[in-house]
Amino acid sequence: MDKTGSCLCGAVRFTLGDVPGQTGACHCGMCRKFSGGVYLGVQVPGGKVTFQSDDTLARYASSAWAERGFCARCGSSLFYRVTAPGPHHDQHHFGLGSLDDTTGITLTEEIFIDRKPEGYAFAGDTHKMTEAEMMALFAPPES
Repeated sequence: MDKTGSCLCGAVRFTLGDVPGQTGACHCGMCRKFSGGVYLGVQVPGGKVTFQSDDTLARYASSAWAERGFCARCGSSLFYRVTAPGPHHDQHHFGLGSLDDTTGITLTEEIFIDRKPEGYAFAGDTHKMTEAEMMALFAPPES
């Protein structure tokens, strides 16, 4: 399903194609700092992202393998994008809160579960992965 979204002030507007019907929660320290809490994101390939307006879109290289996108005018957190080469290259994870309509999207996964603060928990059963399990997905192959 296609979804539209924007930052808080509307200066950055986008359309996402083929948005899956699920969202994942990331509890890592970077995502918590970027979003001000747990980061809920929908995964979209780069080729399925179209910006209608992006004059105030800013990007920050938050690690050696990814960048974060946000509005330089209002400060809204918009996406996490994989910049490293490999099978995940150019994959975007747009913040669920930046979408205009979240109908049909359910929480199915939590990552960095061992980094989750004790103060909250989600209802329902989700697939959970630890920091070590996640980092293993991005580790370079052994020679």
